[in-house]
Amino acid sequence: MTRIASVLIPMPLPEAFDYAEPEGMDLVVGEQVAVPLGPNLMRGVVVALRDAMGGNRPLKPVAERLDDPALPAGVLEFVQWAARYAVDTPGAPLAIALRGARAPKARPVRVVEPTGAQPARLTPARARVLEAATEALPPAELARRADVSAGVVKALLDEGVLAGRLIEPEAAFDPPDLTRSGATLNPSQAAAAAALKGMLAEGGFNVALLDGVTGSGKTEVYLEAVAAALAADPNAQALILLPEIALTQAVIQRVADRFGAAPGEWHSDIAPPARRRLWEAVAAGRCRIVVGARSALFLPFTKLALIVVDEEHDTSFKQEEGFIYQARDLAVARAKIEGAGVVLASATPSLESLRNAETGRYRWLRLSARHGAARLPDIELIDLRETPPEHGRWLSPPLVQAMAETWARGEQTLLFLNRRGYAPLVLCKACGERMTAPDTDSWLVEHRYSGRLVCHLTGFSMPKPAACPHCGAADSLVSIGPGVERVEEEARSLFPEARISVFSSDTVFDAREGRRLVQAMAEGQIDILVATQAAAKGHNFPGLTLVGVVDADLGLRGGDLRAAERTYQLLAQASGRAGRKDRPGRALLQTYAPEHAVMQALKAQDRDAFVAAEMAERELAGLPPFGRLAAVVVSGPDAARLEAFVRGMAEVAPNTPGVEVYGPADAPLGLIRGRRRKRFLVRADRSVDLSAYMAAWRARVKPPGAIRLAIDIDPYSFL
Repeated sequence: MTRIASVLIPMPLPEAFDYAEPEGMDLVVGEQVAVPLGPNLMRGVVVALRDAMGGNRPLKPVAERLDDPALPAGVLEFVQWAARYAVDTPGAPLAIALRGARAPKARPVRVVEPTGAQPARLTPARARVLEAATEALPPAELARRADVSAGVVKALLDEGVLAGRLIEPEAAFDPPDLTRSGATLNPSQAAAAAALKGMLAEGGFNVALLDGVTGSGKTEVYLEAVAAALAADPNAQALILLPEIALTQAVIQRVADRFGAAPGEWHSDIAPPARRRLWEAVAAGRCRIVVGARSALFLPFTKLALIVVDEEHDTSFKQEEGFIYQARDLAVARAKIEGAGVVLASATPSLESLRNAETGRYRWLRLSARHGAARLPDIELIDLRETPPEHGRWLSPPLVQAMAETWARGEQTLLFLNRRGYAPLVLCKACGERMTAPDTDSWLVEHRYSGRLVCHLTGFSMPKPAACPHCGAADSLVSIGPGVERVEEEARSLFPEARISVFSSDTVFDAREGRRLVQAMAEGQIDILVATQAAAKGHNFPGLTLVGVVDADLGLRGGDLRAAERTYQLLAQASGRAGRKDRPGRALLQTYAPEHAVMQALKAQDRDAFVAAEMAERELAGLPPFGRLAAVVVSGPDAARLEAFVRGMAEVAPNTPGVEVYGPADAPLGLIRGRRRKRFLVRADRSVDLSAYMAAWRARVKPPGAIRLAIDIDPYSFL
């Protein structure tokens, strides 16, 4: 034994394990290996190598070096940093980083090519085949190019004039054409693009906040930054992060138009073999631009020069299950490790990013006007206390009148309601029973399309019963409140001749369907689109002139500490879909609280006033961005044992100046899948290393086998 290899395994293990390096294996840090763990061989990554001198314990040897690309040093450092920040085991982020390497390879493809032999009889058809066989091609493709039948190719194979072999398909990513010119920029865009190019020319780690109103052309600006980053180094790579799969296709098309080549695509809808091909192409430097969802941040870039986080404020960048992380924050961390630039783009930036811009930590680039002739829509508030909808309906008379006027002009309407399904609650009018999922506090949502009641939290679903399961009363179950399906039903009754569609995760199952629906809306094939937040951001619908927000107060309910900020962002984004071309737009917001600060700021389109007021409240309470938060969720099947454990956990919380621990308390969703849930909330001053504090607290407790403990640094969900 010459050296000891520390191997990190993509499992929830607290540290890397030591193995002996076999003689002559000559491992390198970052290489993927197979190592014994119990009775099994496991994939792992070498994270350190050291001399074996002085070792007094026998070590199992590394079984083999895997024929997969090594992880670059920056990825290894990022994975271990992310684990420390999230107070999780390093194997958790490593599993994300290896997701592409562990995906199955595509099936080998059979290709044929000339052997040099001549056919016994050279017919015109055979001559065309030999002329077309300039490279190894699948038989069907060769026949197509030569304009012959498959039988001609088969005959040449039988004679030995052609020979077949199997090859593994390799993802072909055409290099971006950096000589192509981009879109014509207005003066404001050109100034922002020049500032980004200057930032990248300085080299090293830098962050810029690209703060532009909806429709101001932020995408064109950051694509110029991508072009500058790639032109500066022939090996440079760029990553564009997006919050939604539905947005991916539109951005991919814009990247392809700008650079004459499609970028790599990475999100959950990509088939595993394609995921592996992209992962390997990124590791080999063959793919220079990637557009993807949050997990693309863990791809093995070898020369990452620029990360763009589009819609940086979006809550979809927060991963809530498994390894818990905020992709926007980790993007900044990875860029710092790689010495890369970061562009955070949004029309409604997060308060954290705005604070960093105000204090000079980020460069602040503002686009205050829409591109071209388009202007921001007029925003009006509909006070539902004065003009309520008719009984059993959800669209108020002023909104219906505006829809009729828009329909008469041949323009489009977007009805926005961030609530899936037909109705969010089903109850029995006989006994008052609320339908909930088994062993879960979550209400069942009625879906009229499928005729089922669905729990959006656990995935449980059941046919809607004919009688109340609690009291047995027949035909007593009633639907309470509106979802997008119910709003669509009402719109169809009001405008029976209109072309109406629903855009939600229940109707758009994959990226292809999302692309089809977005294209249909953009081409004017839809008159009224009823949508959740999936359609409220990032899309450009030229014919859309009216946005109706059905329930503007929805996001303000509950105990979410970021409720006002989220509501402002979401409604501003939804309203911003209107009037994107040369026709003026308007947005009507139905609300029971028109006097609320969020509603008044939206009506006045005075974001700065809203931000100033919200910042003042946060600063007074020491909440983000002026303080830090962490959440602890503890769950278990036995309520008494769970209570005893969290009480003991509270007693051993470190007593640290600048840190306040609240709880334990029952979680708002106190029961999920048969497990009771308790929560702690920790608030800390900015000067406190919150991750280190939580790690120290976590080390003081040892949950019994049935109890699970999850730590969430910078939580976004308080359920």
